[in-house]
Amino acid sequence: MRAPNGLPRSSRLPDAASFSVVMGGGCQAHDEFFRVFAVPNREARARLGIAVSRKVSRKAVVRNLIKRRVREAFRHDQHTLASLDVVVIARPPAAQRPHAELGASLTEHWVKIAKKCKDC
Repeated sequence: MRAPNGLPRSSRLPDAASFSVVMGGGCQAHDEFFRVFAVPNREARARLGIAVSRKVSRKAVVRNLIKRRVREAFRHDQHTLASLDVVVIARPPAAQRPHAELGASLTEHWVKIAKKCKDC
């Protein structure tokens, strides 16, 4: 069961093969906090995949917090990413940054990726 404001299953990348397809081609953007990969899909909506490894933080609480922040930013701006499959990989500096800074970083990534993938 998902939370009332949660991300529905139809907005998530379903399996490792989907992650591989997105990371294998298409567009990408990065900064000190995140690497973002995207490819066009045949869906009417954007889909999201998130990877936060133990290298980012040894604490599961911190890794889960980063995932929640990414999901929130995606929900807020998913209209920008219509018809794209997106994978976000967190980097270690993301564990020490405030919520607003991570949100601003992701918003910039959404805009960059949307522009780059229009040209694909």
